[in-house]
Amino acid sequence: MKEPKIDRQREHQANERTFLAWLRTSIALIGFGFALARFGLFLTQLNLSLTQQNTPPHPLFNSQNLGLSLVVLGIVTIALAAWRYNQVFWQIERGDYRPDRSLVWIMTGAVILLGGLSIPLIMWRDRELPQKPIPQKLLQPRMTRRQ
Repeated sequence: MKEPKIDRQREHQANERTFLAWLRTSIALIGFGFALARFGLFLTQLNLSLTQQNTPPHPLFNSQNLGLSLVVLGIVTIALAAWRYNQVFWQIERGDYRPDRSLVWIMTGAVILLGGLSIPLIMWRDRELPQKPIPQKLLQPRMTRRQ
């Protein structure tokens, strides 16, 4: 028995909305990863300018690596979302749709893993900064020639 055309249309529209939600998620992951990596560079430069000491980052757990991992995860997310969208499209067309939650569990695990890796990064960042006071000349406003 053939499914009514309006029901198939709604299923395809739901499939497209799901794909667009995955697209927004991937854009957010890429944007957050990029911001995290750039902010880590900013903190390194700020630390260098305030303390005049170059503190090397941890070789594995640093904001650049975590940011890069989030960008890669965002790219993989959109690739998997496009694959899943296409798979569901043809299942709707054939009338044999089978829900599959494996992609949801994979993404959940990846975000939990990267989120968990950010906790030590935040805690180690506070320990790396030296606790010496900021020189007074940096705290005083600069005098211009007109003053």
